[in-house]
Amino acid sequence: MAEKDITIQWFPGHMAKTRRLMTDSLKLVDAVVEVTDARIPLSSRNPEMDELVGRKPRIVLLNKCDTANETVTSCWIQKYRESGIPALATDCKSGKNVSKVLPLVRETLKDTIERWNQKGMTGRAVRLMIVGIPNVGKSSLINRLSGTKSTKVEDRPGVTKGKQWVTLSKDFELLDMPGVLWPKFEDQNVGLALAFTGAVKDDIMDMESLACHFIATLRSNSTVPIETRYKIFVSNDMTDYEILELIGRKRGFLVSGGEIDTERTGIMLLDEFRSGKLGRISLEEPK
Repeated sequence: MAEKDITIQWFPGHMAKTRRLMTDSLKLVDAVVEVTDARIPLSSRNPEMDELVGRKPRIVLLNKCDTANETVTSCWIQKYRESGIPALATDCKSGKNVSKVLPLVRETLKDTIERWNQKGMTGRAVRLMIVGIPNVGKSSLINRLSGTKSTKVEDRPGVTKGKQWVTLSKDFELLDMPGVLWPKFEDQNVGLALAFTGAVKDDIMDMESLACHFIATLRSNSTVPIETRYKIFVSNDMTDYEILELIGRKRGFLVSGGEIDTERTGIMLLDEFRSGKLGRISLEEPK
């Protein structure tokens, strides 16, 4: 069996509303913090964001950096900085570099803050909008910054449905926005990357085929992560589906008659990638 072609489209109605909400809310904030997935920094940036944000000051966070290749992440940060966008690698689960986010915002807005001071507005709180596609860790980031469970967090896309103001301190206020995808993935590779990382809901996906596509993506770079994790040998003449079967057999995912439960195997494989159990893997490198 070969993996089936997958056409990924997912644009719930609340996301169209969020775009309008974001446009209307930009005038309320001083800067935008865009959260992306460090494993797929390109695919996890909404291509409409540049147009939506316009000339508003912005910083980019490459979140979940502890599951991405550190060298590749450093290259992405350098690329953003060269284009004039301050960037920082963060990981909400471990708290890595979260303490550097607000100082970076303050440095980015230093000219604006100086103008406030000259106008007698010393101590005015900086208002930030937190944006990003679903499941990149926006809510976890806000909870880390605020030190509270102020925002509902679940490991699935589409949890935050409306904008929420969160007061961090007398110096900073955050406007959390629901995750925003775009109406149509022009490049299906982008759709696949988002599906691999869980930004597209699993319950609309054929997880067996998605897992085969994920294996193919890994093979284009290295099979070491799956060979090491599952203690298997992958030969060049094996199909992606045969590799999936081999992983399932190694894990003992069998059904009646000795058949391998490839659906369960695919779900497990993608879960282990998302949680970092396959190692630190970046699926996109800067051109």
